[in-house]
Amino acid sequence: MFNDLSKMGKYLGQAARMLVGMPDYDAYVEHMQLKHPEKPLMSYEAFFRERQEARYGGGKGRPVRCC
Repeated sequence: MFNDLSKMGKYLGQAARMLVGMPDYDAYVEHMQLKHPEKPLMSYEAFFRERQEARYGGGKGRPVRCC
């Protein structure tokens, strides 16, 4: 029972972070270790910056969006 509650809490927390635009670094690390172990991991700061640019624009020749 507690295992199911733990999983539910994990997914609810992840969903809440996605709703407010906060990236899930732990999920990124787990994915990279399982699917791409040969590639280096980004630091938390680099990961956060990359996710912000992907969500809000800016950088790499794209215009900065305000909304």
